Amino acid sequence: MLLSGRPVPPVPVARESGPAEAAEPAPARPVPPPESAYWTFYAAVAAAQVAEWLPDQPCRVLDLSGGSEFAGQLVSLGHEVVHVRQTGEEPLADLLGLGRLLPVAADTRSLSWLRPDSVDLVLAESRALSMCLAAEVTVEHLCRVLRPGGRLLLVVDSLSLGLARLADQGRWAELADVPAADVVLVPDEDGSITRCFWPEELTTLLTEVGLEVEWVRPRSVLTPATVERALAEGGKAALRTLVRTEVTLAAEQEGESAGLHLVVSATKP
Repeated sequence: MLLSGRPVPPVPVARESGPAEAAEPAPARPVPPPESAYWTFYAAVAAAQVAEWLPDQPCRVLDLSGGSEFAGQLVSLGHEVVHVRQTGEEPLADLLGLGRLLPVAADTRSLSWLRPDSVDLVLAESRALSMCLAAEVTVEHLCRVLRPGGRLLLVVDSLSLGLARLADQGRWAELADVPAADVVLVPDEDGSITRCFWPEELTTLLTEVGLEVEWVRPRSVLTPATVERALAEGGKAALRTLVRTEVTLAAEQEGESAGLHLVVSATKP
């Protein structure tokens, strides 16, 4: 499937200053640094969106998100959690001993070790699908392990983020090729490659394996600069307000490729 004929989100280009102009501040990077207060806000938004998505009754969840944040949230709500960590990754010491947590060291790209129709929910936060270049194969595995009526929540890099990162790296040739690309792949500074998605592509990817897409939304609509400024001025009170605002705004932006990441919810008939 080509991107031809589809609107491509604009990429801001910094204006060069003339010799008589004062030097402008360096443009912000597409992804805030790890120490940015934006990530405190992002984590709170993600937790709120996941809590809103989860069912009221306890069920069996396959957690492909890595880390302990979502596994801990799921267990605290009474769900039975199969938490997958990459081979070589340290176990979650802070969650060990919890009766409803089953940690498994395995490759998240292949779930052949898990029986078909064996989980009620699949949670793949932390851009798990963007790390799998052969995403088509991965979603087939995800559909296979879901029980009929089960649900899936995925988070991926957005096309807007991919375009901004290509521009930030000065990869103008690759950027020019995006409108005709089947797949948008973006190299990272550490040598890894991630896959970015536009909403239509993500919907097609899931429906082709037999899932029914409920919605595709941005994870965050507010810009990192706006969030950082608000948190610097308003602290915890501002954080609560920002999170409530963001959850509402993101739900109203269905089908748009805004912000850093996209969130998609789908069901298995």
